[in-house]
Amino acid sequence: VSTQSTGERRFWQVKGVYSTHVGYAGGHTKDPDYRQVCSERTGHAEVVRVIYEPDNLSYGDLLKVFWENHDPTTLNQQGNDRGTQYRSAIYCTDEEQLKEAQASAAVYGTNLKEGGVKQGITTEIKVENEFYYAEDYHQQYLHKNSGGYCSMRDCVI
Repeated sequence: VSTQSTGERRFWQVKGVYSTHVGYAGGHTKDPDYRQVCSERTGHAEVVRVIYEPDNLSYGDLLKVFWENHDPTTLNQQGNDRGTQYRSAIYCTDEEQLKEAQASAAVYGTNLKEGGVKQGITTEIKVENEFYYAEDYHQQYLHKNSGGYCSMRDCVI
């Protein structure tokens, strides 16, 4: 499951999550750095790789955390952060995850619509196995910078 890097903190609190890593995925440039990703020329999104214990936590549970802790209806934006690198995205490791993610998007999209949200879900969902680690200063950013800006807000459904 991938989401913007400041969303990493949301997954720390989930029982069954072993670790998180911030990085870049979904683009075409090999081993990009933050400056390159921000140029919007790499095609990459800022993402969080979530390593979890499938015996204690389901993929569906991770998807629930993803959908409910960011705004999947804004294209290329989370909070004040704007640009293609801030798009909502789920990069799956295989076709089974892809189908589950697509089904969950349909459910959450319906719930949002029934809740009065006019915008549809803009989340990019695809199989993507290339992941490039972000620089060390991005890892566990809000742990290192407790007063740091976090654009993530709850998506009430």
